[in-house]
Formats: sequence, structure tokens, C-alpha cells
Amino acid sequence: MPVDNSRIPGFNRLSVSERRQMILDISGLEAKDVDSWAKTGELGEDIASHMIENVVGTMSLPVGIATNFIIDGEHYLIPFAVEESSIVAAASNMAKRCIQTGGFKTNCDDSIMIGQIQILGVPEIDNAIRLVEENKQNLISLCNSLPSTIIKLGGGCKDIICRKIETSSGFALILHLQIDCLDAMGANAVNTMTEFISPEIEKITGGTANLRILSNLAVHRMARVEAVWKPEDLVTRENPDGAEIINGIIEAYNFACYDPFRATTHNKGIMNAISAISLACGQDWRAIEAGCHAWAAFGNESYSSLSKWKIDSEGNLVGSLECPIAVGIVGGASKVHPAAKTNLKLLGVDSAKELAGILVSAGLAQNLGALRALATAGIQRGHMKLHAENMAISAGAIGDEISKVAEIIRNSDDRITQSSVEETLSKIRNQEN
Repeated sequence: MPVDNSRIPGFNRLSVSERRQMILDISGLEAKDVDSWAKTGELGEDIASHMIENVVGTMSLPVGIATNFIIDGEHYLIPFAVEESSIVAAASNMAKRCIQTGGFKTNCDDSIMIGQIQILGVPEIDNAIRLVEENKQNLISLCNSLPSTIIKLGGGCKDIICRKIETSSGFALILHLQIDCLDAMGANAVNTMTEFISPEIEKITGGTANLRILSNLAVHRMARVEAVWKPEDLVTRENPDGAEIINGIIEAYNFACYDPFRATTHNKGIMNAISAISLACGQDWRAIEAGCHAWAAFGNESYSSLSKWKIDSEGNLVGSLECPIAVGIVGGASKVHPAAKTNLKLLGVDSAKELAGILVSAGLAQNLGALRALATAGIQRGHMKLHAENMAISAGAIGDEISKVAEIIRNSDDRITQSSVEETLSKIRNQEN
């Protein structure tokens, strides 16, 4: 189950160990779960060597917890695995600002994945399509004759769609198997089914099956979210006019709608959250990235914004996001990697659909965090202050020097640069000598 309350005032001011203890106290985690966070080399070589080939070691990323998220009436503490500063803070901040309007409301499709079979050398494609249609139910039954837990639980092949496409090498017949993967991401199940049924497809069509693999453009597995922000909840210290800020956000959104150069960075900000949570929970984040970016261009004249923003009749800012999100809570790295298992347990999700809803909610919050910053003080001011400790380490600071340097440059009115950080470190060392 999700947590009782995702509002944790002062969480960012606690030490790392204090944060772990607080999460342990308020969540359903056990001490052994939290230990997987405490062990920074949490993935042992014995497990790693069985996950991929030619293993020589492991590499860690920070795991941060985004707070303040209310999604479909439930509170969530959301784990992010990411190296970039300001992402977790921005998502948490925007989530807090829509609490009074009810948080995030999601609507996610069933877990239908597409398995593609490329049939080449078909003598008469239109006739082949007719034959496939005539034999569709038998083909679906053949797919579902595989010994599979997904099929036993009610999933499996639900439909077969034929497509005729023209390439530089001629026409090809493409079959789409629509497969319900339930709470699995489903790649292995889909690929197995496409290979299993291909010989029968060849007999029916008279062609030769070439590629047999899933598509990561999961258009039948969409996740949607919407949230509302009041003008007064978007004000900054520099600009108390919430309506003016909202207008700036809308203009920034319009820019992303019509310019692919801006849309790429706009959508990257959305994926800052979606990919970070996917990675933290042992999901195939590369597949999710590919699907989302493909969707941003799907059906459009050019690549465009994944999110949508508008002003309602009361002057509130309304944001929505729709993405193909193929995730699973059974199988894969989510059941192998110790920290991934802990992160999923912290979320307390009961289904892949629930996890997908969390991803798009965080993605929408992340998007607004960037748009609001860009439309007001600019992206660098807040980002560089949160990035201060990384810059101090890059300058050579060690131990207590890191926090001392970061505190000085955060409180400075001067522009934060690597040179200014190095000068600050030098001054601190000179004062101590």
C-alpha cells in the first residue's frame, strides 16, 4: 500500500541516515529493505554476473525520494535514481503545489503490447491479408496454446492486425499481435509468441517471416494524467502575480508545440522523472524513452510536446500528459536487483497500471517545474544552487569543505560558475591555514 502521508516537511534538511530511518518509520519497509539503500554497492558481483555478460563491476547512482505526491487520492513517496541535481526537488515542489486541487488523476490502459512479424516475399499481399483474417481466431488460439503464466492468468494474444507497408525493397506484410501482458512488461512473452506463430503465418501467406519482435511504441498501453494548479500556488518570491506566471508557462508550452528543437529539451525534462523512476524500479527505461519520444512525433507533422497545458475558466493552470508506458511489477530486474525491489516495495503498487500512473504523474510535475523556472527566474539560478555540492567536489573539495563551499556560493548574489567555486574553496583553505 502507498504511505499515509507523502508530506514530510524538512525532509531535505535531514542527514541521509535520518531520511532512511524516517522512511522506515512511515512506510511498510523493513530494516532489510532500507539496508539495500545503505549499501552503496548494493548489487553484488554474484547477482550482477548473472544479469548481463562480461561483468567487471557495478556502478551506483544516487536514489532520492520525491515527496508530496497525491495520485488518485493516495499518497506516494517516489524513488528516483538519477545523477542530476534539482530533479527530485522540482518534482516534489510542483507536487506540493497541486495538493489543494486534489493532486494527480490518472487513467491508464490495459497492458497491451504489440508483437510484430515482418513477412517478406508474399505473392499477393491483399489475398494474404484476407487469409489471415479468415484464420484469425485459430491463430489467436495457437498463440495462447503456449505454456505461459500470463496466458493462465487471463492475458495472452487478444487480436491480430495486418498492415501493408512499402519500403525501399518493396511491399511487406506486417502482422501486429496484440498481447495482454497483465502486470509484466512482457518483452520475453511477446517475442516468444511472435516466433512461435511465425511458421503458421508463413504457411497461410506464402511468404517468409523475417523480423519477429515486440514494438516499443506501445500505443495500446497508454498512461494519462491530469492535474490543476491555482495561480496563487505558482507565485515566486520575485513574482507574486500567479496569472502572469501561468501566461509565461503557456507561452513556453506553445514554443515546444511548434519547434522540435525546443520540444526535445521540453520532453527531456519530462523523461528526467519518468526514466529516473523507471531505473529506480528496475524497468527497461530505454524502451520507455524510445516509446515516449516516438509518440511525440506519432501522427504529428514534426516532433512536438508530450504534455499539454491550458488555462481553465477559473484562471487555473491545467496540465495533462499522455505517454506509452510499458512497465512491469513481475519478472525482470525489478525482482532481481535488491534496491529495485526495495523501491517498488516503497511505492506499494499492486499493478503495472498503477506504476505507469506514477511515472506520468511525476513526469508532469517535472515538466511544470522546468516551465515555471524558465518562465520566471530562468533554469540556471535554482539548478546551480542545488548543483553546488557537485561543483565543490569537482573543484577538489573534500569532507566538510564540500558543505562549506556549497553554503557560501548558495548565499552569494554572484553568478555561480566553476571558477567562483574554485576561488571559494581556495579562500576557505587559506583561512584555515
